Amino acid sequence: MTESDKELSAMVQELWDKDVNRLTPGKDYSISLQGKAGDSMGIDDSTERAGSPLFVFVDENIFKKETFLAFISLLDNYVSDTGEPEIVTPEEVAENHKFLDCIIKTSTMKTAHKYLVKKNLSPENEKEFKEQLYRIWFELYARRGSSRPDSSGFEHVFVGETRGGRYVIGFHNWIQLYLQEKLGHIDYKGYSVSANSPQPDANKHILALQFSWKDGIKPKGSIFIGVSPEFEFALYTLCFLTSPNERVKVQFSFYEVEIVCHHHNQKHIGTTYPVLMRYHKPQ
Repeated sequence: MTESDKELSAMVQELWDKDVNRLTPGKDYSISLQGKAGDSMGIDDSTERAGSPLFVFVDENIFKKETFLAFISLLDNYVSDTGEPEIVTPEEVAENHKFLDCIIKTSTMKTAHKYLVKKNLSPENEKEFKEQLYRIWFELYARRGSSRPDSSGFEHVFVGETRGGRYVIGFHNWIQLYLQEKLGHIDYKGYSVSANSPQPDANKHILALQFSWKDGIKPKGSIFIGVSPEFEFALYTLCFLTSPNERVKVQFSFYEVEIVCHHHNQKHIGTTYPVLMRYHKPQ
């Protein structure tokens, strides 16, 4: 691990420690992993390894908290098909700003902002910092194969998109996954595990999984589970601004994680998500 990775790890540990809105597995939520998903890229149900939903229960009182409420209000603002240009209404712009206003007030985001200012990567002025966040996450751009602005970092990472009616791309957020599964739009097909990754369990805050959504398949996706929107937003913003590389290694709590973070034209987040490399079981 490089010195810069160690420094970033210390920062991520601080973000983790300050994530007061994080849910506790087994208490605030419970998941059912069931079987290991097949390796098929097909959409038929022959790869089904899970007869039940992923989420057994979530204490929805958490969704009344300010940042969760503001986050959830953004999830219905997008057309999932890539190639379909997004129409952003004044109401949706206002919701984006309200969400940023909410998370900027959290100690998690304040910690990230302070660090980015120290590194000369973000403006100290809060209004200008908010404009930077808006540009990175909410400014529209044309995703591959499209000539018109049809995507944004926020839509891709937190809401999810579909490509060609067959594949789900992005979609790396547990709240969206839970709410869509509750509506019957998600079919969880089992967890994913590779030779190098630790076995998943219901108490880990990171999970690789396979699911279908809107007639498309997500053959393998990786998400944090139970963390707050402000934690993910702060973590991914940090990785985007501090690292020109597309993979950043960080250690925090019991986790060794690779944060994949693809830039789009150096201005926007293309995609970003966690990959669990190692898990150090608490003694």
